[in-house]
Amino acid sequence: MTTLTAPEPAIETNVETFNSRPLRQTLGHFATGVTVITTVGESGQPSGITANSFSSLSLEPPLILWSLGVQSPSLDAFVEGGHFAVNILGAHQEALALQFARPAKDKFANITVQTSADGVPLLTDSLARLECRVEFTRLAGDHLLIVGRVLRFTSQPGEPLLFYQGGFQRLSA
Repeated sequence: MTTLTAPEPAIETNVETFNSRPLRQTLGHFATGVTVITTVGESGQPSGITANSFSSLSLEPPLILWSLGVQSPSLDAFVEGGHFAVNILGAHQEALALQFARPAKDKFANITVQTSADGVPLLTDSLARLECRVEFTRLAGDHLLIVGRVLRFTSQPGEPLLFYQGGFQRLSA
């Protein structure tokens, strides 16, 4: 005979009166991959930012989605019609993720890059890369949603760098 037990009570928060910290902790239970998104701004300067808000959107046509905080100093570089690259990081690239996550004058210092056909910096040794054109953007809350059309892509075998509950993680055997 199977005995049914009641589930443990969930911690609930009224979204009308919440502060963002508990929500952030709750969302942190969703493990994500880690990317560095790169582009070239209007001034010709390379720009890049670490992001885990990346997702596949459509295979036909090939579209991806990611978001960028509206307060980001990199926001202007990611305009509609512009080109960018999603560099999906491997487990060995934690330092690179941190370098692009922090404010710095030159985030590309001491990094070997290739240049795409569209002039976008591509991080070498990434697990995978998607070269994209901004299809459209939409403002949503405190973020800009960016939908990109995949123009070219490449990948190699390896272990991904993961982000979970506020820190970098690795797959366990």
